[in-house]
Amino acid sequence: MRRAGQVVASSRPLSWVNTAFPFGAAYLLAGGGLDVAFWVGCVWFLVPYNLLMYGVNDVFDYESDLRNPRKGGVEGVVLDRGLHRATLWSAALSNLPFIVALLALGSAQAAAVLAVSVFAVVAYSAPRLRFKERPFLDSVTSSTHFVSPAAYGLALAAARGGDVDLDLTVVAALGGFFLWGIGSHAFGAVQDVTADREAGIGSIGTVLGARPTTWFALAAYVLAGVLLLVLPWPATLASVLVLPYVANVAPFLTITDGDCERANAGWRRFLWLNFVTGFLVTQLLIWITLR
Repeated sequence: MRRAGQVVASSRPLSWVNTAFPFGAAYLLAGGGLDVAFWVGCVWFLVPYNLLMYGVNDVFDYESDLRNPRKGGVEGVVLDRGLHRATLWSAALSNLPFIVALLALGSAQAAAVLAVSVFAVVAYSAPRLRFKERPFLDSVTSSTHFVSPAAYGLALAAARGGDVDLDLTVVAALGGFFLWGIGSHAFGAVQDVTADREAGIGSIGTVLGARPTTWFALAAYVLAGVLLLVLPWPATLASVLVLPYVANVAPFLTITDGDCERANAGWRRFLWLNFVTGFLVTQLLIWITLR
């Protein structure tokens, strides 16, 4: 049970809702119901998807995780070497039935979105691809991990008779979410600038440096808020939700490479801030639905 618990812990339970919620909300807003596709998608994006994303990452990042003082808590376990094969098998076997079921429940268009989502998750950490070590592509790929569940929710709802119109509102909502994801990943990279350079690992942070990367994250948040202003009232209020993230990175705008690790305080706040934001987004969606 202890070994199984460590495998489950590698899926970052604190972050499970960050992928299941976007799928479920998008599916329902696009006209889907509480049907089998909704529940299969929610369960998949809740646990197996995160095991594929984070568990595989923990296997192939083992050597660097051993040297990372952040690992060992809510920010990720140091996965015992003896569990690496079990983790990879668990990720594959837990994901396969859900992927097959969703392919059967959807359409060719939905399958294409699903393929992009799964590829982005695997490519981020898998050997040779290792998108996480390709500066700027690392932030884009990481953002895809969280936006693609929402995009897939829309595609799957459309495949099952939902009313999905890929208009400016939908594009702005997904675009704002995507910019938020890019900014969040970039800010997360700031705290590891020194450690990554010493380990020879590339990232947006190692290329730009700690201070420029923090400014980059700030710009991405601000642009996300501006883009969300395109949404009709009261969805426009979603733009206000980027302000706490702006406030979170603001204290680190003068950070240097030498003291980059102090950004960890902001990253820890970010992890909990997501729950507050998720609650507020839920209330906003309820308001929009009931109007």
